[in-house]
Amino acid sequence: MLAVSRDGDVVTIELQRPQRRNALNDELVAALREAVTSAAADARVIVLTGQGPIFSAGADLSGVYSSDFLDGLLGLLRTIETVPVPVIAAINGGALGAGVQLALASDLRVMSPDSYVAIPAAKLGISVDRWTVRRLVALIGGGPARTVLMGAESVSASDAYTFGFANRLGTLADAQEWAKSIAQLAPLSLRHLKLVFNDDGTRGEDTPEQRAALEAAWRSADAEEARLAREQKRAAKFVGR
Repeated sequence: MLAVSRDGDVVTIELQRPQRRNALNDELVAALREAVTSAAADARVIVLTGQGPIFSAGADLSGVYSSDFLDGLLGLLRTIETVPVPVIAAINGGALGAGVQLALASDLRVMSPDSYVAIPAAKLGISVDRWTVRRLVALIGGGPARTVLMGAESVSASDAYTFGFANRLGTLADAQEWAKSIAQLAPLSLRHLKLVFNDDGTRGEDTPEQRAALEAAWRSADAEEARLAREQKRAAKFVGR
């Protein structure tokens, strides 16, 4: 499910679940969290990427509704945020849902020119946590973030670069070369900068109303309707309950 390679002080971790378009399930989330933690012990930069034509199709929808999966995913994102070395997401092809969350947790993002990002939660009858919304706003601004989340629209690599989501446009090789350059910088300086950049207020607590609304979406008849619609290969008909 994962391939880990090393070139000097740079470790590249590649999602390898092509039969599910690199979608995240419990096993892959746990393996990725362990790989990131292990790499951070002696690498200076970590690069995350996906095998084949897509970075990650997001959460494997056969298990996304499990509370264990959600807890594991949030733990993985927190690990990427808090390991003491820079993490670069090298986005090839599409990054959807939880794939975008991996990129949001990373410190830097390199997108291939033909790649795109999307968080289609509103098409699935569900929603995303407060951190995801706030971090997306912090990176690209409130207007574009609303388009991505409330409009459920995808963003091309060129627009993502313009908005500030992508730091660079390029290939995995370009991301790895950048990582090698960053690996030559002072590690303690980078550690401090990472701590300050991530102290951006996005980890604040939900209000009771926000928490109730999030849980209501996940438990809703609309979420069940979206599951049935996918199985039956038809458009979902949402009713707001």
